[in-house]
Amino acid sequence: MAKYKPYSSAQGAFIPVHFDQQIQPGTFEFTLSQLIDNELDLSVFDSRFKNDETGAPAYAPSLLLKLVLFAYSRGITSSRKIACACRENVVFMALSANTRPHFTTIADFISSLNREMADLFRDVLLICDDMGLIGKEMFAIDGCKLPSNASREWSGTKADFERKALKMERAVERIISRHQRSDATGIEQEIKGRDEKYMRTLKKNIKKIREWQAGNDDRLGKSGKPIKSNITDNDSAKMKTSKGVIQGYNGLATADSKHQIIVHAEAVGQGSEHDLLEPMIAGIEDNFTAIDDPEVFARAKLTADSGFHKEDNMRMLAEKEIDAYVADNQFRKRNPLFADYGRRKERHRRERAAFEGRSGLFKVDDFTFPADLSYCICPAGKRLYRSGSNVTVRNHKATKFKGPKSACLPCKLRSKCLHKPEVTEVRQTAFFLGRSAKGKSTFTEKMKRKIDSEAGRLIYSKRLGTVEPVFANICNSIGLKGFSLRGKVKVNSQWLMFCLVHNLKKLHRFGVSYA
Repeated sequence: MAKYKPYSSAQGAFIPVHFDQQIQPGTFEFTLSQLIDNELDLSVFDSRFKNDETGAPAYAPSLLLKLVLFAYSRGITSSRKIACACRENVVFMALSANTRPHFTTIADFISSLNREMADLFRDVLLICDDMGLIGKEMFAIDGCKLPSNASREWSGTKADFERKALKMERAVERIISRHQRSDATGIEQEIKGRDEKYMRTLKKNIKKIREWQAGNDDRLGKSGKPIKSNITDNDSAKMKTSKGVIQGYNGLATADSKHQIIVHAEAVGQGSEHDLLEPMIAGIEDNFTAIDDPEVFARAKLTADSGFHKEDNMRMLAEKEIDAYVADNQFRKRNPLFADYGRRKERHRRERAAFEGRSGLFKVDDFTFPADLSYCICPAGKRLYRSGSNVTVRNHKATKFKGPKSACLPCKLRSKCLHKPEVTEVRQTAFFLGRSAKGKSTFTEKMKRKIDSEAGRLIYSKRLGTVEPVFANICNSIGLKGFSLRGKVKVNSQWLMFCLVHNLKKLHRFGVSYA
């Protein structure tokens, strides 16, 4: 029978630990330590302290910065967990020189980094540029929507919050009234305890709503109408993602094509990206101006997906003389490689409709249009009247038609005609006459011709492999699943920290001095 040496984990040992020997060359923590100690200018932190003559000594910013960036590289964003690691993890002990800062010190340092993070990001960008890690041949811009530290249930306009508060107040009144009626007959103590706990929660939420209403106004959209605010984090916004609707921020990043170095990053509480292209370009120019390369777009190309495409952006790119390649919504349909895309999509739509027990909605082809386009006939045989002629819709001339309420509201085919028959009252449709003369001379049409060329498609095809790996690394490898801070300033600082960690990892892997 085999004989094995006995062993037991129920024992301890006193081991001499030399902290300077725990950070081995070739590791990420070694690169991080060397950069912070020898390369980065940390004098920007000096203005935080006025304790040169009086006051207790502060923790060195280099020490806290090492801890925070190394923790973020492991996906640890909780200040309590970082403080715990300084007591239990040898690498964290070595980076902190066994000083063990309290979690409140770490939390305060992280939440106030917005004042210095932009300078630190540019310092690392300069080091990457000096080492030749930035090719400056092509930049790719994209965004990644991530949850914020706020619930989307607390989103709405002031009118929505007023209705919610009144509903809660009525619930409190019903509970009180029920207790008063039951005092004579008696009520189970357990039920009464649950009601009182629920009532305390309702009163707390009512107070929260009333305090917010007293100090805030509705956010206004582009049309001047109120849009939804969030009581917990009013800078965040509701956004549609592939995993549903979230309350969060859009983390934007611009990556260089050579080693996916992030050259500019910003977090915004806005799902739509149409208005974000110009600020991103301005941020890129500012960063490269700070590292003595103000004319970076004189030789670098720029790519972006259809989320950034609109006529004003195309005009702005032409005026700035930036060699840009920005896809539009119809870019894929015009690509010969996706000639069967629409057919397969239509087949999928029919198969899903059959699986769910419903037929597909009526399309424009199901409507009858006379030669003079004075009206049109819907599949139910009702007449839709012309509501606009010679209008331009997405650079196409069209005649628009709208059904009367008297015909649409009682119609039995509403479920096959409208996406949301319980909300939408009448059906509208349009007959497209072809591309307008105005559309042929727009900057959008010029961009379409440019990106549809053989060279344009080749250049644009590099966008996916340039910027998408950045988000994959930050969200999956590093471990950013959502923002833990609140407010645009602090969230933007946290997003910059993760982007900084991404660049530091690239520097560690490809940098000459730290490979």
